[in-house]
Amino acid sequence: MLSKAQIKYIQSLQHKKNRQKSSQYVAEGDKIVQELLQAGMPVKGVYATADWLEQHCSLVDRMPAGTVTEVDAAVLKQLSSLTTPNRAMALLDMPVPANPLPAAGTVALALEAIQDPGNMGTLIRIADWFGIPQIICSPDCVDVYNPKTIQATMGSMIRVRIAEYDIRELLQQTKLPSFAATLHGKNIATFPAIKEGIILIGNEGRGLTEDVTALATHRITIPRIGGAESLNAAVAAGIICGRLLI
Repeated sequence: MLSKAQIKYIQSLQHKKNRQKSSQYVAEGDKIVQELLQAGMPVKGVYATADWLEQHCSLVDRMPAGTVTEVDAAVLKQLSSLTTPNRAMALLDMPVPANPLPAAGTVALALEAIQDPGNMGTLIRIADWFGIPQIICSPDCVDVYNPKTIQATMGSMIRVRIAEYDIRELLQQTKLPSFAATLHGKNIATFPAIKEGIILIGNEGRGLTEDVTALATHRITIPRIGGAESLNAAVAAGIICGRLLI
């Protein structure tokens, strides 16, 4: 059984300032918690319903004593930031920040001022899908440990390294080619597949800033055939990755 203090602490992690202060975050979702345990992630606590624990007893039994707590649906609703809570959630320490400078011979995704948690989670899933090992987020991006972001990653969070860094400084310091997604770039279909580089995706409404675009090696665009004004940031990233990485 969870104490009132434990419930209050887990609830507090819905807020960024408390996550930063404690260096801990919560991952919600039946599938996400299952993947965390299967991957052997250093989970500090699991809070789940009796039926979920029974269904995943082979994973739960590996956990150290005292780290698994059975809770009912009412308690999970108290702990959850979601309108419809799942049957399981996990408490984790934030990983040590990754080196923001991508290594030679790798591809990274650099995000500037992404604001929507769902978009951020989808971008992390896209990176995982295409085997991109690292994402660099500008300081004004939405917190990657936001519960809605974690939920949207569907477990991909554990396979992608994430760093926070000024994108302009990143481009000034790296020797890798960079590809800025813009509305007025060169047709992406004319580019060959890449083995290394940084793919730059900007804010949902404004796109990339002029400063970042000016520093990019290449400006790329997805040709528009219909009448839509723009593409969702995550959709654009998926199309670009599909063209440049395959």
